[in-house]
Amino acid sequence: MSTQSTIYVGLNDADTKVQKFDTEKYISVLRNVCHNYNVAFSFHMINGGYFHDDGRYTEENTLVLILIDVPENTVREIAKDLCAFFHQESVMVTAAPCSVEFVRENVEE
Repeated sequence: MSTQSTIYVGLNDADTKVQKFDTEKYISVLRNVCHNYNVAFSFHMINGGYFHDDGRYTEENTLVLILIDVPENTVREIAKDLCAFFHQESVMVTAAPCSVEFVRENVEE
């Protein structure tokens, strides 16, 4: 059984509560971080909302990074780096067992 780790990184700045940079800049940073850790990855962009501890509601763009069979300590290090680079209060990390299968099909001419 494999493990899928998912890191959710919001793009709103922790202080200003707005997205400071173009989304492509954040994606570039995400790709560089994964490359530097030498991990295979997939990501997608979502939009969501949440409540702060003081009751304020915020909506923001979020990058969702998916990692398969990356050691837990490496996932945490990546999460910490992204939290710092994107100037976040925190990032959310989930992990779940998953089944992985590589399907191949030869195309004959």
